[in-house]
This record gives sequence, C-alpha cells and structure tokens, in this order.
Amino acid sequence: MIEGTETIDVQGARVHNLKNIDVAIPRNSLTVITGLSGSGKSSLAFDTIFAEGQRRYIETFSAYARNFLGGMERPDVDKITGLSPVISIDQKTTNKNPRSTVGTTTEIYDYLRLLFARAGTAYSYLSGEKMVKYTEEQILDLIHRDYKGRKIFILAPLVRTRKGHYKELFEQVRKKGYLYVRVDGEVKEIVHGMKLDRYKNHDIEVVIDKMAVNGQDETRLKQSVATAMQQGDGLLMILDAQTESVRHYSKRLMCPVTGLSYREPAPHNFSFNSPQGACPRCKGLGYVNLIDVDKVIPDRSLSVYEGAVAPLGKYKNTMIFWQIEALLERYEATLKTPVSELPEDVVNEILYGCDERLKIKSSLVHTTSDYFVLYEGIVKYIQMMQDKDASATAQKWADQFAKTAVCPECRGARLNKEALHFRIHDKNIYELASMDVSDLYEWVCHVGEFLDNKQRIIASEILKEIRTRLKFLLDVGLDYLSLNRSSVSLSGGESQRIRLATQIGSQLVNVLYILDEPSIGLHQRDNIRLINSLKELRDLGNTVIVVEHDKDMMLAADYVVDMGPKAGRLGGEVVFAGTPREMLEKDTLTSQYLNGKMKIEVPAQRRKGNGKSVWLRGAKGNNLKGVDVEFPLGKLVCVTGVSGSGKSTLVNDTLQPILSQHFYRSLQDPLPYDAVEGLEYVDKVVNVDQSPLGRTPRSNPATYTGVFSDIRNLFVGLPEAKIRGYKAGRFSFNVSGGRCEACGGNGYKTIEMNFLPDVFVPCEVCHGKRYNRETLEVRYKGKSIADVLDMTINRAVEFFENVPQILNKIKVLQEVGLGYIRLGQPSTTLSGGESQRVKLATELSKRDTGKTVYILDEPTTGLHFEDIRVLMSVLDRLVDKGNTVIVIEHNLDVIKMADYVIDMGPEGGKGGGQLLVCGTPEEVAASGKGYTSQFLKEELEWSKK
Repeated sequence: MIEGTETIDVQGARVHNLKNIDVAIPRNSLTVITGLSGSGKSSLAFDTIFAEGQRRYIETFSAYARNFLGGMERPDVDKITGLSPVISIDQKTTNKNPRSTVGTTTEIYDYLRLLFARAGTAYSYLSGEKMVKYTEEQILDLIHRDYKGRKIFILAPLVRTRKGHYKELFEQVRKKGYLYVRVDGEVKEIVHGMKLDRYKNHDIEVVIDKMAVNGQDETRLKQSVATAMQQGDGLLMILDAQTESVRHYSKRLMCPVTGLSYREPAPHNFSFNSPQGACPRCKGLGYVNLIDVDKVIPDRSLSVYEGAVAPLGKYKNTMIFWQIEALLERYEATLKTPVSELPEDVVNEILYGCDERLKIKSSLVHTTSDYFVLYEGIVKYIQMMQDKDASATAQKWADQFAKTAVCPECRGARLNKEALHFRIHDKNIYELASMDVSDLYEWVCHVGEFLDNKQRIIASEILKEIRTRLKFLLDVGLDYLSLNRSSVSLSGGESQRIRLATQIGSQLVNVLYILDEPSIGLHQRDNIRLINSLKELRDLGNTVIVVEHDKDMMLAADYVVDMGPKAGRLGGEVVFAGTPREMLEKDTLTSQYLNGKMKIEVPAQRRKGNGKSVWLRGAKGNNLKGVDVEFPLGKLVCVTGVSGSGKSTLVNDTLQPILSQHFYRSLQDPLPYDAVEGLEYVDKVVNVDQSPLGRTPRSNPATYTGVFSDIRNLFVGLPEAKIRGYKAGRFSFNVSGGRCEACGGNGYKTIEMNFLPDVFVPCEVCHGKRYNRETLEVRYKGKSIADVLDMTINRAVEFFENVPQILNKIKVLQEVGLGYIRLGQPSTTLSGGESQRVKLATELSKRDTGKTVYILDEPTTGLHFEDIRVLMSVLDRLVDKGNTVIVIEHNLDVIKMADYVIDMGPEGGKGGGQLLVCGTPEEVAASGKGYTSQFLKEELEWSKK
C-alpha cells in the first residue's frame, strides 16, 4: 500500500464466491480490479462496496422515506471503512425506451430547448416570412401610420378555417352587444338564429368597431384595440373599408402575410416527449407503423382467387371474397383476373376500401333481396388487428404485414411544424441534434458571432453550459454520435461513457465512482482518451474503481487488485494487490499475460476457407457509403474499425437481418443495400449476444441449454418414478405437482421487513431444495433432482458420463470454460461473459451443418486473457467443422487470430462507413491504412518475440 494514503478497507467479504477476503483500496486514486471471468471482481466492486455505500446512503433517510424506496440488503461483509458516497456506472442500466436519446441522457438537449425558446427566431411555415409580435402601443402607432385619414373596421378573429354551423357562437356574440360579424370575407349583420353550412370551412371575425382614423378619437381607438385583443385572444385584424385589404396584428408571434400565429415559445414546445412539441402524427417517435403493400400482395401474377392477397389466402366462400368479387364486377373483372392485369385504382380499392355500398347477390347471402354492404378494405382490417384490444395472436399475425417507416409528416424530425420553424443562425433544433458531436461543438463555439445583441446576452450562459458538456463527450471519444441517436442503439460501452461524461460534467468531489468495463466497444486509439477522462475524475478529488481486463488500463492505474486464482468456487481470493509495476514482477495468471510469459499464440497458418463467399453489395445504412463487402465462408472473419465506423451497421443491422429473413422469415428489416450474393452456400444463421439468459431467478444454465428436460426425462424413466406414475412435470420447479408449494419452487421465502431490508430465508419446508419430499425420494445414483441442480458442471460431467444425450450438452459447457458454475445457478447471477458462453455452448451442442454463420458482437466483453484463449479455441472448433464465424471486435488478441479481417473507417460517424482494407491480419497490418493496422502491426511483432 502506498504509505500515508487513506484507504477504503473491506474486511471479511463473503458475497457470492468471495472467500472471506480483506482488501484495502487507496482513496483518491485510480484502481483497477481484474481477474478471470467469474473470479469475484463484480462481487467485490458492485455487490459489496457499491451495495454497502448505497445502503448507508439510504439509511440516512427518514423511516417514512425508506418505506417507499424498498430496503437495501446488507452485503455479507464484516466491515467496510473509509467509504464515500458511491456512484456506479455499469453496463446493464441502459435505457430501452425509444424516446431516450443521447441528447436527453446527457441533458444537452434540455439546454438546446431552452436556447431555442429564449433566443430562437420564428419563421412562418406557410410563407417562410419572419414572425413579428407587437405591443398594444406599437399596434396603435402602426394603425396611425398606415391608415391615417381612412375608414377602418377593427376585427377580432374567432374562428379560423373550421367546419360547423356556429349558431351558438353568433348568439353569444349578439348577447355581448356586437351587431356585425365578417364571415368568409363578407361583413354581415347578426340576426337571431343565424347559422352557416356546417360541412364547409369558415373564417369568422367579430366587428369590434367601425371608425375613421383621424387622430381625434384616440381613447376610442385605444379601447377598441384593447377589446379586440381580448376577444381575439391576442390577435386583431384591420380591414380597410375602401380597398377591403386586411392586415394582421398580434401580441404573439405572428406571420405578417397570412396571419398565422404561434404560441409563446417555451422549452416544452421543443420537446418530442411533450404533446406541445411532438409531431401529432408519430407522437414524437419519428417513425410510424404502416401496412406494407408488397407484403399484403407479394405476388401480383396470381389472381385473388389463387391467393394473391396474402392475409386472405386462397378463395373461401366468405363475405370478404363476395365483397371483393362485387367490387371487381364493377370494373368488368373477376376474382380469377391476375392482380397485375387490374388497374391501379382497383387494387387501391381492394386495399383501402371504397366509398360506395357494394351489391351482393341474394343467391350468395341466401336472402330474399340483394344485400348492400360497405367495404372498408384489407388494410383497415389488418390495422384493427394491430389494436391494443386485439389478442396477442392477432397482433402477431397483423405485424407480419406491417413495416416501420419514417413519419411522413415530420420526416423523422419528431417535432411539430411550429417547433421546426424556429431557427438560430439558419439551423433548427432538429438539424443541430442531427449533427455529429464534433460538428455541433464547432457550431456552438462560433454561433455567438452571428447573433444580435439581445440574443447574445440571453444565450451566452446557455451556450457556455452546452459547450462544456459537449467537450466532455468529445473527451471520452464519442465525437461520432449525434444528439438524436437513440439510446437503445448504443453499445454497453458507449452508454457507459455517456454517463461518465455526464458525471465528469457534474464536477462532484469526494465521490467513489465504480465503473464496469468502460472500454467495451472502444478502439485502441480512443483508449488513451478514456484513461485521461478517468484520471481527470480522479484529479478532481474522487476515488475511481474500474473493473477491467484492458492491458493499457491496468498499466495506467495507480493500484491493481487481481482476483483469482480461478473462477467460480475456485476463485474469490485476492491473489495480488499493489502497483502495476509490482504486478509485472509477480507470477499470477494476469501478470504472466502482461509481462509476456504467457500469450495467445498467433496460428501458424491461416485457414483457406471453402472458396465460397457471401457478397453484400451497396450497403448504405446509417453512415455506410455504399460499400461492397465480401465475407469468405469457412473462415473466422473479424470486422474491425474505430467506434462509430459502421461495423455494427454492416453486420448486425444489414447482414444479420438479411440472413434471418432468408432462413427464418424474421420481421426485422435490413438497412438499405443493393444486392446480396452467395446465400445458397449458407443454411443457418445464429446470433450470439451478451443479453441475459433470462430475467428471473427461475432461469438457469440447465433450463437454457435444454439439458434440464433430458435430466427430467432420465428421472421419469427410473423404476421408482414409474411405480409412482410420475411424469416429467413432477420434476419441474415451475409447475405445481412436484415442487415445494410453500415457496413456489423458489427454494427461499422473501420476508418483508417494512422499514428494514427484505430478508431471504431458505424455505423451512424444503430447506432450499425447491421440491417436495416425495419428489426428492426418487434418486439416480443416490442423488435427487435437487442434488443434481446443485452440482457444478465439472461434477455433473463425471456424474452423467454414461448418459450420452445429457453428457453432450454439459460437456460443451465445460469446454467453454464454465466448469465452475452450478447447473441450477440463477441466470441473474451470471456475468455478461458467462451468459454469452452459455449461449455459445447451447449452439455448439446442436447438430451443426457445416454451413452455419455465427455472428458475435464483441464476445470478449468481461473476459480475461485466459478466458479469451478458451473462447478462441471454441470458435476455432466451429470454424474447423466448416462453419463461418463473423466477429465484431476491437480486441487485438482476437483480431490477430482471425483468418480474414475487414477494417471499416477511417473515422467514426460521418467520417466512417468506408471499407479501408480486408485480408489476413498480416496483410492488414502491412497496408498502413487506418488506425487498426498500426496497432495490429505492433501486436503481431510483440507476439513473435
């Protein structure tokens, strides 16, 4: 320990797999906690230090407030001293709400809204003119100036282009004592019972006063203008009696040409999450669900009779076919006419309905006279099925004909017309939110020069706030994002770095920050920026703890805690704690990889593949610049490039949906591309990501991999179970029958302690076994079903060595390095890397065809060097069987093992989206193009030493 520093002392930590450990972490320093996946890093950082810090904070609230917050469980630890208030920035808490964007998360968008509400210039969306607003004094001056010596009518507008007969309105106006109104440009006297055509649009103004402007009746003019303003809700019109020309005046923002007026701008008028600002058509989402005509009528060479209309299928003797038949008869066609030969109008009527009633012959309906019926169209029917009230099955059926399209009204801008016509230096708020952060920062720095004095005074403080917040985003390497980028589409590392930027922006001191692998999704080039941001956070006077596997981060830290020696039950101890320099001299698994004693070997030769390829041509989604990319089959293909260069767009949003649609009729549409070739050489696609296996503690590796069904079938086949007549459901803890009913198969009971944290106690009936006594009496080799769930994978492999169908599935779990987890371990306690490997193992245990494409997005997240070695050997096995593995990755250990590298770039955002270079790692390193090549070159040279 560095002498003379204060420390955070953790004593006797026993959470999850921690073995009663003591550890001291220096305060006001940057500490990295590292170790194998599952060795207890997160248990120490999040489940012990963070959980205790948060619990102590909530303890300071009154008992009444704590009642609403729900209790915090005290972590299993003897004592923690030196703890500051804790803020955790982990990967799991990303917002899945489609309304959440980068701008709303960082609060920069809130400042932009304020800027536009206070300093924006409004323009009319009808005439494009600059909007004006006047005070009553200015209006009086203008009337004197423009109408001197003329006769005028002072009018107050009541109705603007709305339908209705307005009988009650005229009666109200008459009772107020007004005698004349101007209806649709014509001045009329109000008579009793007066009304208009209710089906036409009308403009109605009340005549407040008729007078000549001669400078004598000053008081009368003033009062009339005030009354007109009051009656017309801030608007008034002046009608010249001779020329009949009209001018508009308003206290509010108003177009001088058309009289269009806007509400007084407030920040919520620029928010797409508030009804005042959101586009009325898409409610501020920027996209709408439309029915896709090509999915409704996929093959136009067929006739309606043969099933051209997909939702209806082939001809049946039902009302809807009779209706379509009656409709076609009017155009001298029949149900057997191919759709391609029908006029476009007729196809539209089949889809969208027709206005006139259709005559259906009495012989079809079995009535005495012909039957007349309205036909609303196929599309209306599908939309009804999409309604919230329809059943889930109906909604699913309707969704297959739907497509998500950009909202036609706001064109994806999410805001209403009014909000989009406020500008500052020729940009509206949507245009600013669409810029890359780096361009927006430039704009904000220079916009002050183009504002007038009043705007500059109002905007200076707001612009300063926006500038500092944008600067933090640039510092953590997010210059390629734009403010309206949806939070859902961000990678775990990106959302973490956004929250990191927000925290640096808050300028707090004496806080303990705990981060979970912030370097995910970061290219080596941006790593230095991230490390500097963390050091900046430390230098403000904070303690920063990072759970991380990144080599650069470990070497840049002030202090390193290495957990180990292995994972799961065999981990949970501190194998080293000290400075990075001391660590390099030690012999732990991590330090051996750092000092080069152990390394992931580069393969002696690259695989040749099977000579076939999938070609994706003209990919144009997001920032891709119409690239043509070849994915050679039978190889390990690695897609690299700086953050934001278009890797995920290319693989996850274009290639994967194309393959899924081709093989599984998936509903996700790929982003735009020109053509795809070579699909005939592939027969299956598997996407392995790091999302949790299940949301509930009832989900576990045994249920996910499907091995639990085989285990239950094994128990059902035992003589004891047959005598008792047990079926497979008897051995499930999710359905009643065999499970312990006292705890519902959970194995524990939750006792609510009103003001204190909830306590989980093992169920007193089954003692945590989940099953009732009768079920547990059925034993295989002396073990009950509960004992089997409690086995680690390593133990289970020995136990089931004679049962091939069970052994095959769990052997793979052991091979991917998960021998230490228990078969029945709740999914919620698995790390991201562990969940991913359970998924990989599940796929590996299935019959592979040798023509499968596996897609992995950053599989090394949460993996130690040793875990990466295990993972790569698993992927190698897949490829050796003839399959293709496509990996998106920044980790150089994976890139150097690939057979084929596709490097995107050169920058992120607008500056990316091009294919820089592709080939073997050696060819990419020698090309010298882009950033990846130089880092890869150093890595290959280091590996050869």
